[in-house]
Amino acid sequence: MRKKTLLLGLAMAATLAAHGQQLPYQNSQLPIDQRVEDLLGRLTLEEKTQLMMNTSPAIPRLGIPKWDWWSEALHGVGRNGVATVFPSCIGMACSFDNDLIERIYVAVSDEARAKNTLARQQDKVARYSCLSFWTPNINIFRDPRWGRGQETYGEDPFMNAQMGMRVVRGLQGQSEFDTRRSDKYLKLHACAKHFAVHSGPERVRHSFNVEGLPARDLWETYLPAFKALVQDGQVQQVMCAYQRFEGDPCCGSSRLLNQILRQEWGFKGLVVSDCGAVNDFYVPGRHEVSADPAAATARAILSGTDVECGSVYRSLPEAVSRGDIKESEVDVSVRRLLRGRFELGNFDSDSEVGWAQIPMSVVASPAHKQLAREMGREQMVLLKNNGILPLKKDAGGLMVMGPNAADSTMLWGIYFGQPSHTVTPLEGIQAKVGQVKYLTACSITGMTVKDMEIGQQTETADGSTTLQMIEKGEKTYTIAEILEAARGAETIIFVGGISPNLEKEQARVREPGFDDGDRTSIELPQVQRDILKALHEAGKKVVLVNCSGSAVALTPETETCDAILQAWYAGEQGGHALADVLFGDYNPSGKLAVTFYKDDSQLPAFDDYLMAGRTYRYFRGEPLYPFGYGLSYTTFKYGKPSYKDGKVSVSVKNTGKREGTEIVQVYVRRPADTEGPAKTLRGYARVNLKSGEQQTVEISLPRERFECWDEQTNTMRVIPGAYELKVGASSAERDLQTLTVQIN
Repeated sequence: MRKKTLLLGLAMAATLAAHGQQLPYQNSQLPIDQRVEDLLGRLTLEEKTQLMMNTSPAIPRLGIPKWDWWSEALHGVGRNGVATVFPSCIGMACSFDNDLIERIYVAVSDEARAKNTLARQQDKVARYSCLSFWTPNINIFRDPRWGRGQETYGEDPFMNAQMGMRVVRGLQGQSEFDTRRSDKYLKLHACAKHFAVHSGPERVRHSFNVEGLPARDLWETYLPAFKALVQDGQVQQVMCAYQRFEGDPCCGSSRLLNQILRQEWGFKGLVVSDCGAVNDFYVPGRHEVSADPAAATARAILSGTDVECGSVYRSLPEAVSRGDIKESEVDVSVRRLLRGRFELGNFDSDSEVGWAQIPMSVVASPAHKQLAREMGREQMVLLKNNGILPLKKDAGGLMVMGPNAADSTMLWGIYFGQPSHTVTPLEGIQAKVGQVKYLTACSITGMTVKDMEIGQQTETADGSTTLQMIEKGEKTYTIAEILEAARGAETIIFVGGISPNLEKEQARVREPGFDDGDRTSIELPQVQRDILKALHEAGKKVVLVNCSGSAVALTPETETCDAILQAWYAGEQGGHALADVLFGDYNPSGKLAVTFYKDDSQLPAFDDYLMAGRTYRYFRGEPLYPFGYGLSYTTFKYGKPSYKDGKVSVSVKNTGKREGTEIVQVYVRRPADTEGPAKTLRGYARVNLKSGEQQTVEISLPRERFECWDEQTNTMRVIPGAYELKVGASSAERDLQTLTVQIN
């Protein structure tokens, strides 16, 4: 019967085409649901199978173009040629600037759409060139050793939710900052990942099982950002994670994907698997919950995974034929993925899709480079300053040193695109103040380096300048040689830290302190520590610029360095942004989105997912630098805060001599809850003030912001009673003022 129906359908399609008529699914004026049902009814099981894998070939008989669900836009369009590379996500989180983040992802989606249009016009559609982007990563950065933590927006659930929603809005074409906003089609698909309870270790992610997690930790820490992006952010995709949760692989967990995500939260979009995650169901030594590929396919689809990144779903016809799954159950997923492609305009002509008119001239444009520089400045966090910063531009005796000073690829972080030009820290400093002495001095973890010297400075096609670096060969330095090279230099800008080559997704490295992309120690590598100490003891003034995607323990450096600037992986304009901050053309305003611990001893076991002892919310010790902390070149004074009509109000005055931006933070605590977090972020705002200026800052804090875990009902809800509001400059109690309010 099915074969007969297929033949009739083919004949009808041919007849309509011959007379220039459209089939219903080809009619862009019809409701999408009608188009989806019409096309679904024309697909064979084999064709449905092809559509359910991330790389989907064209189906010529139905006019379905080739497609790939896998594209990257973590902090700029990734893996698809030239694109603007913005700072790492963890750095952007430290800006506490939701609006700027949204504007950046409007720019990213502009570049993505332009690239897709060109790829289709040139018949070069492939992986990384379509309209489904697997970002943002809103997992909680619970442990600084996780190499992928740099992909997230920090250790706080509220911040991950707020910033994640802005990313989604910018990518999907829902932003008020998007001048091309269209009502009919989505600009792109964003994807909230990795669902759920996922944050390393990388080496065991394909076999690890998270079990024994308290319900409070699940609902109050690991799930809120996902819920917000689904219910408030209208994210179109959710990616299920690699590991098991309570015995079930996340991509085969009906509790996570069907019960929580779809039934409780009402998610209507697509669930995509992480790449190779369904393989883990049956591969020996991994999860081993399915007997073979067909069984794994059936389990994943029935649990709610609509699209597989991989090739296991090729066994879908076998799974149907042997009764593991019904074709009608397969159709549930196919409907979702067809709807997604229709909503993106993938079946309609470019003339109907406004987003398809975005020109390639937006890619790596001056406006986007300026956004990258703006965020590069805002995300830098001044951790220590004994008065040495800002440096004078005409000061003599300046020297640049360190393994990251002239490394352009370090600035790109991970999941990056290809900048048209990258401004290294050394280039940025030279562009600001002219010729300076330079020495690599060491690698990230050792004294042997590719020795480089500065060549001539030239102008690039976009009008910026670049330094020619000449490789002199391999060199192993001694401390004595480094000190000799620094003879005559009064101030050393040491650009060190770690590298995205060492901390990233499953990096195959075994350097001291690193393991498969994660870290075994959060201490600054010893070789850098020794050099900084020697420079200090030699009487040098030392400014440490720490580049990393995670917190680094810098306790000795608070003694050996005159200033410490946390620069993260600052993007293609990072060198200019750094120089702007170091020499006072920009007053630093960033605040930490993660806790900086004193040393390794303050960390619980990496594979322990309980929140006890983790992050500013549950850590009971004294950190080196607390969440929300960051210095300025000016000072601020807070008035007494108040709460009325769902808003916190507090006056802030710039009491210093420079214009600057303060980030006001609001934390909530329920005193009756002795087992809960010490405090939890529930609001923040940036305020820019001239010297002597005072403003009243208002931060919305509606009733739902008081939601917390209720042990009595085992639910998240607002429990009537007394709450403490803590308002100030960081999460440290010394920086906060507390008032008590009653919430009914």
